[in-house]
Amino acid sequence: MTEKYKIYMPEDVKIRLINDAELFEFQKKDGTVNLNAFLKELLVNYFDEYRAKKARLLATIMTDLSDFPTLSEKDAEIIAGKIINTYAKADQPMTDRNAAITLTVSGRSLEVMRSIENNLLTEKSLSQYVGDLFSSYLSAARSNRERIIFRDTFETLEKAIREKRVVTFSSTTAPDLVFSIKPYLIAASKEEQCNYLLCADTHQGLLRTFRISRIHALFATSDAFESDEDIRGKLLEIAAKSPQSASKDIEAAVRLTDRGIQKFQVIVKNRPDVLRKEGNVYYFRWPRIQLEDYFKRFGCDAVFLNPAQCIDSMRTFYQRALKAYS
Repeated sequence: MTEKYKIYMPEDVKIRLINDAELFEFQKKDGTVNLNAFLKELLVNYFDEYRAKKARLLATIMTDLSDFPTLSEKDAEIIAGKIINTYAKADQPMTDRNAAITLTVSGRSLEVMRSIENNLLTEKSLSQYVGDLFSSYLSAARSNRERIIFRDTFETLEKAIREKRVVTFSSTTAPDLVFSIKPYLIAASKEEQCNYLLCADTHQGLLRTFRISRIHALFATSDAFESDEDIRGKLLEIAAKSPQSASKDIEAAVRLTDRGIQKFQVIVKNRPDVLRKEGNVYYFRWPRIQLEDYFKRFGCDAVFLNPAQCIDSMRTFYQRALKAYS
């Protein structure tokens, strides 16, 4: 059975929800963003947590109001409800522009909507309640929002890590491959705020990382593995630097122009740590791919002095760009 609901919200909230749906790769067959599928997952995975948050907040406010002996319990409940519904909402952008979405639900998401309709609407409409739920979700950091949307994946992986079980899965970046890996830990990238599984391949023992939101068809096998402390130590080091890549560190020197130094100060996403500086030459010990990807944004304001592999890679990158523009 399927039902359709009209939900109204600030336009900024709708745009941010669409951005998350795109980031987490909810797509229709034609490649466009599947906002409805994303919102259904959000409803199912966040409803209980959101309701529990509101219940804890209500209990806290009621406890504080109990300090006023002249206030009846009924009046305290009314005041607490107004505080929650009016003042204790997640921060929303100040805007007069509202947007509407048609939410089509079925199965578990339909059960959530009916539960809200039948039990939780006192001083607000269904649209207001669901809109507040969406805003509360957006108030969390992106890494926590990813945990909400892919709750089942996180729970399966975390259990496999605790029990040291081999897992298999496919990835949206390589849909035709099935990976068999030993999971060690999950780490969030500080800049991207996405979560990554850090692991070792069962066949060759290669260190690998996978973004959690791109893992599909996940299965925890009955095969156990012995934790290797050397591998775990290497993965912890990767997690602290750049969990989105398991490539080995290299030593590199990059010459920056004055403008390049300014860019390095303001472009913080995936910025590598500086090992030392000698004038306008910056030295790094960092994964090669991350170094190259970072400095590709600098153009002629950043030039690799070594290693030769980075010099050749960057030269090829800019030659292809010149050819494309020519």
